[in-house]
Amino acid sequence: MAAALALCSAPAFAQDAEAQQDTPSLEDLIPDSAVENPEEWAADGVPPVDAADAEMQQTLDPTAPLTEMPLVTIPWPDDIEIADVEPVEPDDETIEFVQFEEEIPRIPAGSEERLSDELVLVLPTETSLFPERDEFLERFESLSSVEQYEDDDNLARLEAQARVDEELLGRLLRVYGYFDAQVIRTVGQVDNTVEADLERPAVRFDILPGVRYTVGAIDLGNLAATGDDFEALRSAYEIYPGDPISMDTIEQEQFDLDQALGESGFPFAAIEPPSLLVDHERDEGDISMPVEPGGQYVFRGVVSDSEDFLSSRHLSRIARWDEGDIYQRSDEFDLRRAILATGLVGSVELTPVVVEEPQGDEPGVVDIRAELTEAPPRTLAGNIGFGTEEGIRIEASWEHRNLFPPEGMLRLRGIAGTQEQLAGITFRKNNFYGRDRILTVDAYASTIDYDAYDARTVALVGTFERVSTLLFQKEFSWSVGLEVLATQESERDADGVELDRETYFVAALPLYAQLDSSDDLLDPTEGWRLSGNLSPEASDNEGVQSFYVRSQVDASYYQQIGEDGPVLAGRVRLATIPGAPLQAIAPSRRLYAGGGGSVRGYGFRQIGPLNDTGDPIGGRSVVELSAEARIPTNFLDGAISVVPFIDAGSVGLDPTPDFSSIKFGAGVGVRYNTGFGPLRLDVAVPLNPGPNDNWVAVYVALGQAF
Repeated sequence: MAAALALCSAPAFAQDAEAQQDTPSLEDLIPDSAVENPEEWAADGVPPVDAADAEMQQTLDPTAPLTEMPLVTIPWPDDIEIADVEPVEPDDETIEFVQFEEEIPRIPAGSEERLSDELVLVLPTETSLFPERDEFLERFESLSSVEQYEDDDNLARLEAQARVDEELLGRLLRVYGYFDAQVIRTVGQVDNTVEADLERPAVRFDILPGVRYTVGAIDLGNLAATGDDFEALRSAYEIYPGDPISMDTIEQEQFDLDQALGESGFPFAAIEPPSLLVDHERDEGDISMPVEPGGQYVFRGVVSDSEDFLSSRHLSRIARWDEGDIYQRSDEFDLRRAILATGLVGSVELTPVVVEEPQGDEPGVVDIRAELTEAPPRTLAGNIGFGTEEGIRIEASWEHRNLFPPEGMLRLRGIAGTQEQLAGITFRKNNFYGRDRILTVDAYASTIDYDAYDARTVALVGTFERVSTLLFQKEFSWSVGLEVLATQESERDADGVELDRETYFVAALPLYAQLDSSDDLLDPTEGWRLSGNLSPEASDNEGVQSFYVRSQVDASYYQQIGEDGPVLAGRVRLATIPGAPLQAIAPSRRLYAGGGGSVRGYGFRQIGPLNDTGDPIGGRSVVELSAEARIPTNFLDGAISVVPFIDAGSVGLDPTPDFSSIKFGAGVGVRYNTGFGPLRLDVAVPLNPGPNDNWVAVYVALGQAF
């Protein structure tokens, strides 16, 4: 006997259950007189019977073998007459009775799983009889009608929900390949073996899974037409005859095969939904899933439908394939993400278009046609901030992201604040002669009034870089640049009086590189990062020339304890400026420490050598150490974590680090996982503060401290 079965998944079961739960309850449809009153039932939960019926009742143990079951005697009715019949003479032949060597096996022993006061399941305790027990229970509990709508002692409501859950259990059992399973439903005062509310009616399901069916024949249609790729593609479909049937696995393997076809050069492959033919005589199910590969192809290029906006040449440049590479669907998806990441398009649709059909063993050729919808190209932005150390800061910007196609952006920006004022103009070219390569030219004029120094600066900075972004985190990032600036800066004397301004002309060649093995850009839990900055600089201070090298190394490490446990994180920073005395280096080019991204608990750039008035003068070496534990909590479904931390740092006058005046800060922070990245709030105190340090500091930012 065989039956065809349409595949379905757990979400479909949930939808069916919800659909039935939306129907009116039996409490609304059946009058009270039609429902037996459980209060009139006997103590054992059995409805009352009259005396005549009581004589016929006898308790049977369903777990006992048939040879031990008691006989049930049924009286012959008095109104039945027995007709006279001729006696039958026995044959001379001896009658032989079949002898059974073994008893009929018992029904498998089960254990009770009480999901709530209203819901009890009894399943086999032997793992080999039902290995999916734990997963099955968790899945049923999340979908159960009784569990979702447990509210009162209404028996009619419980009856209706029990029927829904009985159907759900049957479907779930078939998902795992148990097509001969039995589900016995009991509603009322069920047998309680654990502490529960005995006054409330409950639902009990006794589940006998039976034999788990296995996979019989497998028909994958025309998959063999893939030729040399057939073996690899067949191995991607990891279901074989004799495997236990699992609807979830069949659905997942359909996805895996489709993905493998897309990664092996078959852009037009088509897979029909699988079907399962169940044969109850063989305890097997035959899988049929027609596959049409559609021919193998290689890439040529990208064809844009808007050449003046984003040209075909530019889109082909940012694609991660070269002409002649085998088609891979992941490369097509990656190109779509890269186009969206430009910020210039509202939507993009990519379609493979045949250029040449396959010929024999030679693959065909496809172009990827890009249909683009332009997004608004101009943006006006602004923000207002306040810090106890920095004061008020107002920032605004206007940009046109495609003023110089393709991807040539012009930005105007300005800052007005208590300590800083700035006006600047920036030209930026994304994907400049290569994927994720950025050319930036920035010109600005600024005035800065810090405790450490006062500066009026005009600068021109150019960089060519390849760095990580929120969409594309890179294992290796780099940047090269050229910086030219003129700055007038002054420090304060022992009485706090501003000294005469000195003019510095500085030319620098900043270089940067980073190795990143961490698993996330904003919230890493595993891995490490190592980065270095090197900036040879030449300075002229009113005829006095100096040459020095500013260098810095940062290293951080992340390790999670357990699968969902706390993350231990540590950071080290070393920086030095050899080659020139401190007085020959402009104050804005010296090294400082302190603040939210440095040593928490201290003000911005407030750690280091001080003048007679207590203002920092900067130094030529820096060492910083940080350690913290990012501990998850159950608040807001795990979105909140608590982070105790300790930081240390020192600034020295010499190129070698100075540990004689190291500063320590400690505190605790809170992280809120926004889904985009953690929002950070840190509260820290200085452990060995100086006379000008506040007793507490607060920092707010997006992303972890390091």
